[in-house]
Amino acid sequence: MLGNRPATARLAAIVALVFGIVACGAGDQPRSASQPGVAVAQHSSAEPAMSAAARPSPPASPSATPSAPASPSAPPSTPASTKAPADGYNVRPPGTDHGPANSVTRTAGTEVALTFDDGPDPINTPALLQILRENNVKATFCMVGFRVRDRPDLVRQIYADGHTLCNHSWQHLTDLAKRDPAYIDWDLRHTNDMIHAAVGADAPIKYFRAPGGNFTPSLVAKATELGMSSIYWDVDPRDWDHKPDSNHSAHIARVISQIKSQIRQGSIVLSHDNGQPDTIVVYRTLIPWLKQHFTLEGLPTT
Repeated sequence: MLGNRPATARLAAIVALVFGIVACGAGDQPRSASQPGVAVAQHSSAEPAMSAAARPSPPASPSATPSAPASPSAPPSTPASTKAPADGYNVRPPGTDHGPANSVTRTAGTEVALTFDDGPDPINTPALLQILRENNVKATFCMVGFRVRDRPDLVRQIYADGHTLCNHSWQHLTDLAKRDPAYIDWDLRHTNDMIHAAVGADAPIKYFRAPGGNFTPSLVAKATELGMSSIYWDVDPRDWDHKPDSNHSAHIARVISQIKSQIRQGSIVLSHDNGQPDTIVVYRTLIPWLKQHFTLEGLPTT
């Protein structure tokens, strides 16, 4: 006990006891982050600051679908979108022979124009060209720019067979008309450039079809500036619309029936070669019937 020790010994014991208590208390406190070898977690509800170099960059240009890669030279300010516009500007005015923004729905005469969108397709387009060749029929191919870039051989075959070339935008953005004017200009020009790269600079590209038929006056004006008429359609059998309960035979029969019931002299018929093998079967059956009742021509290029 402290009471039996000399005064100096008791004082030394008291000092030692006090320092021991202080040392124990200090061991329960958090250590400073400045102490070597010690990591102190910091928590905050705010997102950690990131330098401009570390911050991820947005895509260089929009893409309509995973299979539609954007060109690296596309303007970087245009976001991607595949959703159809909801403002109804793709609705054909009732009681007229004009499409949205006064786009063309009919040929200038009695001939019927078959138009095929979204290609070229490496499987369906050659099969369709063979059918048209066997029946001595000319059509109009509304082609998507990046697919033209990827399959210039098919574009050359289309042109060599005497079919009409049509610009269908670079990557089928259904809200193309709402994009920045600089992007729209790039989109249409770049698609034409790819077509000309495939078939030569002298090949006429006299027509433009907006993805989804979503024309506006400004989009039509841009196409006109580039020397292209804007074409809509008079007959739309919705060959892309495969009903959930329909098998191939039912779909093919429906499309044939729709075309037969809607077509008339001067019609522009909308169909798709890209990704629609049933459409090829449709026209293998339908073209002989169409030839019996109508004159089938590609849209004129002069």
